[in-house]
Amino acid sequence: MVLAPSPAIRKLHLGCGRDVRSGWINLDLEALPGVDVVADLDRCASQRLPFEDDRFDEVLASHLLEHLREPLAFMQELHRVCREGAIATFHTPHGASDDAFEDPTHFRQYFPDSFGFFSQPAFWRADYGYHGDWQPEVVELRVEEERYKDASDEQVEWEVRHLRNTVVEMRTSLRCVKPIREPMRDLIRRPRIEIMRV
Repeated sequence: MVLAPSPAIRKLHLGCGRDVRSGWINLDLEALPGVDVVADLDRCASQRLPFEDDRFDEVLASHLLEHLREPLAFMQELHRVCREGAIATFHTPHGASDDAFEDPTHFRQYFPDSFGFFSQPAFWRADYGYHGDWQPEVVELRVEEERYKDASDEQVEWEVRHLRNTVVEMRTSLRCVKPIREPMRDLIRRPRIEIMRV
């Protein structure tokens, strides 16, 4: 259902809940106050989002992706409605945190390299029928400032790889690639990892 969002708005806020943002099209599963579009993002395999192709320049989804059962179908449909070069930013729990597992509505755990599987080159070994292409640009690992104020980034990165509950939140930015690249291993590019003390 579309509640007449302005066609001039080129920013899409997915799973907005009560965090309704001015200057964005706010989309949610529920018709909460301020929500512009009501849509079930887990139905993207069978139902298109109510937007034309190449509509958006920017997408934000905070703590949404881990709740989706069909992330490839969702990312493919998001690719359709985004312009070439659009930036999609996802806030998620780190897969090695209790937060990723404790919530029974979480279906997937994400790690810094998980987002590479939304790029077409990652499917050089097998074809899963996915036809989107998102290049992960930056993964920001947010850690507690008090705990890591005297630690080097290298020490923090070691702990992220080997310990649980190190990362408070991941914020990942992906760039929409059009036309879709070939599924070729040589085209895979890992994102830049940044440590943010918060």
